[in-house]
Amino acid sequence: AAAPYLIWMAVFTIVPLGLVFYYGLTDQDGNFSIDNLSRMGMYTNIFFRSIWLAVIATVVCLIIAYPLAFILSRMDTHKQGTMLLLVMLPMWMNFLLRTYAWQAILEDNGVINTLLTGIGLSPLKLINTSGAVVLGMVYNYIPFMILPLYSVMTKIDKSVLEAASDLGAGFFSTFYRVVLPLSMPGIVSGTTMVFVPAVSTFVISGMLGGVNNYLIGDLIETQFLGNSYDLNCGSATSLLLMIVVLVTMAIFNHFSDE
Repeated sequence: AAAPYLIWMAVFTIVPLGLVFYYGLTDQDGNFSIDNLSRMGMYTNIFFRSIWLAVIATVVCLIIAYPLAFILSRMDTHKQGTMLLLVMLPMWMNFLLRTYAWQAILEDNGVINTLLTGIGLSPLKLINTSGAVVLGMVYNYIPFMILPLYSVMTKIDKSVLEAASDLGAGFFSTFYRVVLPLSMPGIVSGTTMVFVPAVSTFVISGMLGGVNNYLIGDLIETQFLGNSYDLNCGSATSLLLMIVVLVTMAIFNHFSDE
């Protein structure tokens, strides 16, 4: 029964990864070489910028999603379904269209600046900034933070919180000693699910960040497309990105008991 899945995994996962490793560790003549990896030093600032913006977006998502997920988990059952539908509703729209919408809102002649100039205020530089990139990441990926947190928090029995209160624990003590430890698996899962796509994004940075916010995903895209086509260098960059993702997941999993 597992044969179809194994075939699918081999064709669409193992083979592509094997090709990435092959081209990343060879030169244009097919000879083994680590020159492609050694060239990655010139892109250090791009890697750090990608990681930094992804970390900021992940932290913002966690700050927003944590109280929201807790409130959702304490609602009546029939209300939870409606609220989860509202959380998931934007994801039913195409990712590219959602990013285009933010581009129309943030651009120099967009909705926000039109409103500001309409009331006599000076327009703001919103598009092609790091803030716009982080905003796009938060908007597109925050459901991936809310859902794991909500799933874990619904399993926290209300009687546990009542017991903490009966034993004299205040709000902050209950949160620190009871809610936070029990919700840690959701934090780890949500953080991973947001950070991984955020650090490798290229659509959001390309449309909202401009040339000054060039990220790893944009670098890989340009190396596989257009006049700068370089299959070996693009594969080497992809290898380093995979290493960043794996190290990040290992760090996050260190905080999970599962």
